[in-house]
Amino acid sequence: MILPPRIRARNRMLRQRINRAPSPIIAVGLPWLSIILGSMLSTVLVIASAPIMPPLGFLTFLAWRQLRPGLLPIWAGLPLGLVDDLYSGQPFGSAVLLWSVAAIALDVIEERVPWRYFFTEWLVAAAMAATYIVACLAIANLASASTPVLILVPQIIASILVYPLVCRLVALIDQLRLVPIVEVG
Repeated sequence: MILPPRIRARNRMLRQRINRAPSPIIAVGLPWLSIILGSMLSTVLVIASAPIMPPLGFLTFLAWRQLRPGLLPIWAGLPLGLVDDLYSGQPFGSAVLLWSVAAIALDVIEERVPWRYFFTEWLVAAAMAATYIVACLAIANLASASTPVLILVPQIIASILVYPLVCRLVALIDQLRLVPIVEVG
């Protein structure tokens, strides 16, 4: 029996989808891995006497929390901040504290402001990134550093300008995270 082209195309598409589902390991692990890679990249790319690179791990963490609010648990700031502390050179525990506070603050903002616009999310992320950078400096200054706050202005500006690119990258990773693959068993 000869089928019309439209039905043949539909049957081909159904055959391609049978026995395919997103991998739960990739769906859960890819956000964590992307944040860890962001923490590693912000120290690998540039070595300078003043901070220039934005905190890519923290910006990726903010982007995931804003793009998919329920994906990362509230306690995710603790292990991810620990990894960031290991790579950033900040006093141990500073990123753990600041990332956990940021996760709680994002949850509170999510409850108070249920509607979403990119401009408001960018504004929230800009405020959180600037606060994070200044708080990191304050914690480092408490631990015997003596750096003026004005040296952070280029890093804060770079963080604010890079955030939309980080959001776009996180959105692409989110699409990759849910790609159906062959399911065995």
